[in-house]
Order: sequence, then structure tokens, then C-alpha cells
Amino acid sequence: MFGTFEFGLPEDSRRARRPGLRLWLLGVPTTLAWAVVGWSGALGLLDGFRSMSLNRVDAWGADAGPAVSLVLLFSISITVASSLGFAMLWGGGMSLRGMGVGFRASSLAASLGIALGSGAAIPSWTPPEAVGKRLPSEPWTDVDWVVYYEPYLVPAVAGVTALVMIMVLGRAFVTKAEADDRAQALAQTGRQVMGTVLGVEFTNVWVMGNPRFTVQVRFPADEGERTVVATMITPPLQAPARGSTVKVTYDPRDPDSVRIDPDPADRAAGGNLGAFLPPLF
Repeated sequence: MFGTFEFGLPEDSRRARRPGLRLWLLGVPTTLAWAVVGWSGALGLLDGFRSMSLNRVDAWGADAGPAVSLVLLFSISITVASSLGFAMLWGGGMSLRGMGVGFRASSLAASLGIALGSGAAIPSWTPPEAVGKRLPSEPWTDVDWVVYYEPYLVPAVAGVTALVMIMVLGRAFVTKAEADDRAQALAQTGRQVMGTVLGVEFTNVWVMGNPRFTVQVRFPADEGERTVVATMITPPLQAPARGSTVKVTYDPRDPDSVRIDPDPADRAAGGNLGAFLPPLF
């Protein structure tokens, strides 16, 4: 069976940096680019489809020069906006948690930009030739009424999505900041000792080519020997094995605050590669 692969680098929490400044710097142009996408898409694409749907006319006839130009602007702007959004994905840091924050931030920039751009386009939508009926006298269906209010629905839906993403992103920032504070405090005030691996279980998850393990580690503490179960991501040649040594950083005041790192000097590490390497065929 193949393992699960995750896209991202294992996070060194002692070097974790809050991504706020980078995400803000990338978020402003990304939001503006998505605003251009929302404005040009509303007037260059959706407006034409709306006119054809409500009036059953060819809105892209011989006189559709401005619409074609807006479609070209839409194509360029969505390319730029997508590229900036991809940059925001990495702006949160090259770790699974950081990339999660970057993804939420880029989603917020996209929804907020589309809401602003499509909202600015509301006065410029083409009014239907007759409200409530198609010419000459066919009445509108419920779907036609939804399409009629499309100039307001598009920014409204995007705006609600932006509000939801603001709440989700705010919670993610708070969670990440708290985790970074705990990791920084552990790195500064925690005690580092050598521990012995009592048990190893491969989680069948690979993070950028590095296996993730659940390990049971015994290490000396103030109150005597302690045994903890934690996860660790290591290069394959530093994979833990039963009996190998690892670096343990712990907080004597918080039994649950423990960090496990491989011991580069341990020759027993990496001695059981066959237990977790994915099959070749």
C-alpha cells in the first residue's frame, strides 16, 4: 500500500515566523487583482450571458468590441491574481500549518476582491429590454428572475464568503500565534535531554519525502523517568528505531509540552528503512 503524501515541509517550530507582514504585503495586490477579475468578469462575461438569457438576443454580435476587450482583461487579470494567490500560499511559511494559513488568506483575498470588483460593476450592467417578460410576451421563469438579480447576487455571495474567511483566518492566526508562542517558550526555557525510543509506529504519511512517525520515548526528568508518546518527522536516514536515541525538549511545568528531534550522532537511527519505505511497484 502506498502511503499518504502531504505537500509541505516539516515545520521547525523554534524558527517559526508569524506570516502576518508577508501575507499583508501580498494580500493587497492580490485583492486588487481579484477586484479587476470581478469587474471585468461581471461586465465582460456575465453581463453578456445575462442579456442573452433574459432577452434571447445575441449580445456578442458585430458591435461587441468592448465586451471582447473586457474578456481579454479578464483573462490577463485572472492569471495575475492566481499567480499572486499561489505566492500567498507560500507566504505563510513552508510548513503544513503555515501553508494552511496562506491558503485561507489567499481565499479571503479572492472573495473580497471579487466582491469589490463585481460590486463596482453593478451600475454598468446592461438593463434588460423588458422586465418580467421576454419579447414579445413570454413571462420570465424563476430562474430568469435569479439571473435578473445576478448583478447583486454575485457581490453578495462573494461578500458573505469573505466574511466567513475573515472569521476562519482570524481563528487560524490566533491558533498559529499561540502555537508559535508555546514553541518559542519551549525552545527558550525548556530543558533538553537525551531520550530512548521504546516504540515506533509509521503513520503511513510522507511530508515532502520525509516519513512521519509516532514514537514512544523515555527520558530523564526532575521527578524521575518519564515516558511520552509524540509524533516526529525526520529524513529517512534519521528515522527512529527501537533503542535509538533522540533529543527531547520538555517544559517541567507543562508535561504535555514536549518536542522530539532526531539525534544526528545516533548510529541506530535509520536502521529499519524497510518498515516504512513505499513499495517500488
